[in-house]
Amino acid sequence: RLAIPVLRPSAGGRAPSLSWLRRNDLPAPLQLGTALATYGHLGVADRLRLGRAALALRRLRLSDPALDSETFGAFLARHGQSDAAIERLWDLITLPTVNLHAGEASLALAAKVFQTGLFTESDAADLGWSRVPLATLHADRAARVLRDGGATIRKRAKVTALRLADRPPGSGDGPARAVAGVVVGGETIEADAVVLAVPHEVASELYDAGRVPTPAGHATTLGRSPIVDVHVVYDRKVLDYDVAAAVGSPVQFLFDTTASSGLDPADGQCVAASISGADVEQGERPEVLIERYTRAIADLFPAARNASVVDAVVSRERAATFRGVPGTAALRPRPATDVAGLFLAGAWTDTGWPATMEGAVRSGVAAAALALRSVGNERGGHRRPGDLGRPEEVVA
Repeated sequence: RLAIPVLRPSAGGRAPSLSWLRRNDLPAPLQLGTALATYGHLGVADRLRLGRAALALRRLRLSDPALDSETFGAFLARHGQSDAAIERLWDLITLPTVNLHAGEASLALAAKVFQTGLFTESDAADLGWSRVPLATLHADRAARVLRDGGATIRKRAKVTALRLADRPPGSGDGPARAVAGVVVGGETIEADAVVLAVPHEVASELYDAGRVPTPAGHATTLGRSPIVDVHVVYDRKVLDYDVAAAVGSPVQFLFDTTASSGLDPADGQCVAASISGADVEQGERPEVLIERYTRAIADLFPAARNASVVDAVVSRERAATFRGVPGTAALRPRPATDVAGLFLAGAWTDTGWPATMEGAVRSGVAAAALALRSVGNERGGHRRPGDLGRPEEVVA
């Protein structure tokens, strides 16, 4: 259930101020009304103006291409939002979902987040996070599903090129060329259908390696937006929440990752500070980041001031997501390409979502369905809609 403690450090070593973003039992979009009316990190005038921007945001048509020509920050400013309101409220949601500040993020992507998460169903923004390593959550479970379905999994098998072939005469309408396989370590794996579920820059390289014309709208200039995490192990418990947010601080979001890190709670606590849109932080030295964020955590949680740092490490995802600035929509391709049997998947494709796990899953489902249909059609089968059958072999 959505309930995020939002802290702001106070001067002179005083206890930080605390407000909650917590939903009530009213239907959307009223579920945050009480929380916003009492949100102490904004003055009364800013709180009164929140409704104006929220109503305007709710009325936008997500299908309107003009939304992708403006930043979310410009839209908010036009609707009466101050710099403080954008920093202390709107960016709390924009940064972790679009991976950019509102001043850079496309209005189209931000509108999708707010309309889907806050304006449709009262529980749409309820939170979930992993208590196990992400490899366990995603990779291990996906591998089990693939193996149970009879697939062959090749690890550390980098695809270096695509193999293409001209379609035989009489193949009907459609692309003139078809995928014939992929090259892995000099070996060609023949295939009737291929799903490229790789980052957009890698997909572009594979297209070039296969001498495939870049399809219309292919993402060659989507850019990248980094995420940096600072992981700190304390000798005692310092964070009283599973997840917390901060304003007026280098900290954006903090997570108690003790369980997922494998640390015994009796030995201390592992805290992760997650930094989205980390253009500056991605180039800074680890010791600089560790010093800055341990100090910032101590400003927010007094218990950390007397705790000892047992260990600390910085992890960086320099290409965590595509860069969702205005103009993004035209650069995100659909799953079908101009090569028969070749399909694209990934959060960077045209999912209608920002670069999120939700978007990635939707793209994978769409690409897999198209791949199965293409195999069925090539084999001359006449299938009912939704009856995709099973391929003879799957290699992941």
